[in-house]
Amino acid sequence: MHKLAEQVGNVMEQLLTDYQGGRTIDEVRTFDLPDNEVVNEILRNLRRIIFPGYFRNKTFKVYTVRNHISMLLEDVVYRLSKQIAIVLRYDEQYAHASYEAVEERAEELTFAFLRQIPKIRAYIETDVEAAYEGDPAAYNKTEIIYSYPGLYAILVNRIAHELFLLGVPMIPRIMTEHAHSKTGIDIHPGASIGKYFFIDHGTGIVIGETTEIGEHVKIYQGVTLGALSTRGGQSLRGRKRHPTIEDNVTIYSGASILGGETVIGKDAVIGGNAFITKSVPAGARVSIQNPELRFSYSKSHKKTEELAQDEAWFYVI
Repeated sequence: MHKLAEQVGNVMEQLLTDYQGGRTIDEVRTFDLPDNEVVNEILRNLRRIIFPGYFRNKTFKVYTVRNHISMLLEDVVYRLSKQIAIVLRYDEQYAHASYEAVEERAEELTFAFLRQIPKIRAYIETDVEAAYEGDPAAYNKTEIIYSYPGLYAILVNRIAHELFLLGVPMIPRIMTEHAHSKTGIDIHPGASIGKYFFIDHGTGIVIGETTEIGEHVKIYQGVTLGALSTRGGQSLRGRKRHPTIEDNVTIYSGASILGGETVIGKDAVIGGNAFITKSVPAGARVSIQNPELRFSYSKSHKKTEELAQDEAWFYVI
């Protein structure tokens, strides 16, 4: 035991010395960093507020919707205002402001966000409708609300996007990365998404910060709405780097649509695995050229065939 304690002590001294390197990872900020678990709890309570009859907090012994929502709101106000006050210090405007000024601004932002909940609920209602109408495997809307990862990712994005628009640092990204870790769907909180948005299956979807998506858009797993190049790094901040998807567009699995000047026109259909870096006109149907299949029957016999020409094959999931 003495030898083990000595070895632990030696490692401790090495680490304490290493922490003196002055690097980003060496910073110790015990009290001025946001708490991911608290942010996740805020999300859980906001979900309960948005769906009051679906995700009740069973620890609350309440008998009316008013009492239930009142307690949830009080909890969100307390937790969210505290977390916003912490992250506001990362905004140059508030880096050296007084404690009182930061607390006051955090409270203002919290209530400005809460006033957007009816808007979020109006949008998410259309997303539930789009999922039900767009997926023949959905037995009812309750199943969608409880189990569809796409809807959860959209919900978190709609919450985070309102905080993003208010200029709240860090917290919106923490929220969307939480959804990313749970669903495999990566939507930046800056992305602007219209009503009736449906993500089917969802795993591997990436939607970048400056993406603009219209209404009645449907996308499948593995789709990337990304930047054409990120080599410019921070010099590209603030520029339109991601595509615009207009109304009634369907994008099938594995498609990549890249670039801030790329616009997918209204009513277009993008086939699976398409790679697009230029605008597509309204109503277009885009597909990749038919691939070849190779059949190996033996070492001496190989056969190459083109897939049968069926204009629908690259759309079916």
